[in-house]
Amino acid sequence: MTTAQTDEVVKEPPAPATPSDERERERMRRRLARKRGGGWWPYVFLAPWFVGLFGLTIYPMLDSLYLSFTKFDLLTSPEWIGAGNYDRMFTEDPVFWDSVRATLLYVVVSVPLKLALALGVAILLNRPLRGIGLYRAAFYLPSLLGGAVAVAIVWRQVFGGDGLFNDVLGWFGITGQDWISSPDTALYTLVLLAVWQFGTPMVIFLAGLKQLPKDVYEAAAIDGASPVTRFFRITLPLLTPIVFFNVVLQIIDAFKTFTPAFVVSNGTGGPLNSTMLYSLYLYKKGFTDLQMGYASALAWVLFLVIAGFTAVNFVAGRYWVHYDD
Repeated sequence: MTTAQTDEVVKEPPAPATPSDERERERMRRRLARKRGGGWWPYVFLAPWFVGLFGLTIYPMLDSLYLSFTKFDLLTSPEWIGAGNYDRMFTEDPVFWDSVRATLLYVVVSVPLKLALALGVAILLNRPLRGIGLYRAAFYLPSLLGGAVAVAIVWRQVFGGDGLFNDVLGWFGITGQDWISSPDTALYTLVLLAVWQFGTPMVIFLAGLKQLPKDVYEAAAIDGASPVTRFFRITLPLLTPIVFFNVVLQIIDAFKTFTPAFVVSNGTGGPLNSTMLYSLYLYKKGFTDLQMGYASALAWVLFLVIAGFTAVNFVAGRYWVHYDD
């Protein structure tokens, strides 16, 4: 065989791959991908999380959804009643609407006040002062204690007829009242307790303030911008992603408030349902009246309301939240 013929033989195209060859190559690619990704070990380490997700979150949610269409008292088997719980809720239950009004008022009043106070204190603490760490810890401490039962009991004593708040008013010649027992003021004592727990959003605001560029403030100061102008033209626009994050978290947290309302009202939601927050009413129906099916329906309505508020925040955030891009 000549050299030209040998070259011709070498240059002949390879035979087309058969389907079995393609499958073998695909198996090899998958085997190599598993080796690069660690094989099954990542799933082994994630197994406890998956057990918790499905066993403690997804399954209870689905079971609660089923129970919301039943009549269930924890003692007998659930009885399917369709949408009866929801129909009763919206058409036959006046206490439900009292809880909705109290909760919406609580959210609308407490969240803006809490965030405003948290931002103001964060700005004051964003300075190189001696012992600043101690001040930050002191302002954050109420957030650690605010949800405790003991603090709610103290709060009830402070705003009682003979409480500390009335003693302070007496120094100025003002006659106080039993703020907890008045339906016009009882809810606002819970609002004050919520505002007092401003430590968590304060820390988040403080972290955001640390990331703001200093050169922008220096340029504004050279141009003669006042501190108020710098706040509204520089600080607040640059801080809008942090504001948005805090708004979403605090609205969700406010809708779920339970312990203060339960302790301050002795579990009754009184006086005249003025402190009957939604979570407290849900608890009463489920564990006091043993109407677990109805309580499950209440829980799903709360879930949908929180999801709706969160979705509205995300849509509205497109128009006022300013990111780097």
